[in-house]
Amino acid sequence: MSENNSIALIDKTSVNNAKEILKEVTKQHVKVSQIETPKPYVYKKLGFDYVKLEYMRALADKHFPGWSWTIVNTEVLGSEAYVVHGRLKWFDGGIWRKGDMVAAHRIQKKQGSDAFVDIGNDVKSANTDTMKKAFNTYMNIADDVYRKQHEEAELTDDQVAKLIRTANTIDADMSKEINDKINKKEIHGINYKAALAKLERLAGGK
Repeated sequence: MSENNSIALIDKTSVNNAKEILKEVTKQHVKVSQIETPKPYVYKKLGFDYVKLEYMRALADKHFPGWSWTIVNTEVLGSEAYVVHGRLKWFDGGIWRKGDMVAAHRIQKKQGSDAFVDIGNDVKSANTDTMKKAFNTYMNIADDVYRKQHEEAELTDDQVAKLIRTANTIDADMSKEINDKINKKEIHGINYKAALAKLERLAGGK
């Protein structure tokens, strides 16, 4: 066998091995993605379903043992939000993989003042949000909860226009409040109907 033929054989073997690894990785991720999150582990906040970090860590331990999490960087956006840039590393189909993720958590303030409620808790929450986002994005954990959320959360242009038109019939303050809530994603596709119904009641009572 010539040297060139040997190289070709090695390359073909490498390609076949890569295909097998990719096949196993895909199979594993589909398996995790199809796990139905038990209802007692699904919570709701501001109209969104979510799961707690402890549940996601348990699934990561089970299906991707040996994973690790490192905080790469943190940043404070004025007095509004705390941002965490984290890196998830995990063993996947016989190879080590890593993926970065960034998420922000709004800093909670006492009602009617600029005083912080608990900055330490905000920092912890930002890290938790980033980890959960990474577990879902890279390991497909709790896909049944977050995939549906991603699909339904965005407001359509028509929905935004209807909210603003209805708010405008009330007064300028309400119009500003609704615009702010839309920009901050406090009003979204999931709670849109309830928000619009409330506005329509206020408009009808004028």
